[in-house]
Amino acid sequence: MAVRVDQELRESRGPRESRGPRESQGPWSLEWLGEPGVPGQASGPGDLGGSAGPGGSGESVGFGAAARALGLKPHEFELAVQLGEVHTVTTGLGRRVACEELRRVTAAEGFPEALIARLRVVGTAEGAELLGISQGRLTRLARGGFFAPVRFYINRYRAVVWLYLASDLTEFAVRQPELLSGRTPPGLSAALAAGEDWRAAKWRGRRIGQLLAQTEDPWERAAILASVLGSVELASAVADPHERAYLRQLRPALVRMRPEAGAVRDIIDAVVTADDPREIRRYRAALASSLGDARRIRPVPRPDAEVERPLADRALVPGRPRSLWQKLTGRR
Repeated sequence: MAVRVDQELRESRGPRESRGPRESQGPWSLEWLGEPGVPGQASGPGDLGGSAGPGGSGESVGFGAAARALGLKPHEFELAVQLGEVHTVTTGLGRRVACEELRRVTAAEGFPEALIARLRVVGTAEGAELLGISQGRLTRLARGGFFAPVRFYINRYRAVVWLYLASDLTEFAVRQPELLSGRTPPGLSAALAAGEDWRAAKWRGRRIGQLLAQTEDPWERAAILASVLGSVELASAVADPHERAYLRQLRPALVRMRPEAGAVRDIIDAVVTADDPREIRRYRAALASSLGDARRIRPVPRPDAEVERPLADRALVPGRPRSLWQKLTGRR
């Protein structure tokens, strides 16, 4: 049986996460490392909410107030936003949650238990117990790409620990029950023996899909796609240095990482950066398409408008000789 690896960039399908294992161990805790960041952090968990801006009287609230209104912990609320359970709006105060959205969520059937269930996150041990299989089998299925991690963190031993939505695992069990027992399919065994591991790629695909769903701006979308490419690949894909600088300025952080996390920065960088040639080609193709759209809509800002003017349009200043460097660069 061939291993099926669905690597679509928009695998941000739906809803859920976060009651995962509370493995808080100082700087290696889930709160410190490996948690996806949320755009609009200016109105983050510490924001008490309030007016949405001009003419707004309690029309929206900050993330902190919204989390409290929904009875969610900050990291649970972050995941709810990322998975589309809670929609946000852009205001003059940053990304916030409309009061109407809070009413919609709290009025849903089964709230809050149903929401919390959709946000439930499990590690390998709990996930294996949920499916009634061994931890080894669950790990093999995850490495084979049969379901995507929703989060990760770095433990005290500097190992990547993957977390999964409980609902993803149960849906997989219903969809492909034959993989929960018996011998590992030959195709999967061969792929694993060759060292294949799709967990990071599947996580990247899911995270990129989540971010793409939050914006229609073509330059922001290009920056999202560029965020998983290493510096060499990005330079190869985007020749214009001004465009590269603009993409770096716009690109979101795929995970939240504090400055104190320097000891594991390289590990996290490896997780968020595409490394498989097939995956890199896919992102480069998507980036090229997005850049084409972006360039047609507006050019990137240039630090010096003079650089954009054709040489023929530049008049020399009378009486001021130009140096050789000025002649070569076209400067007056």
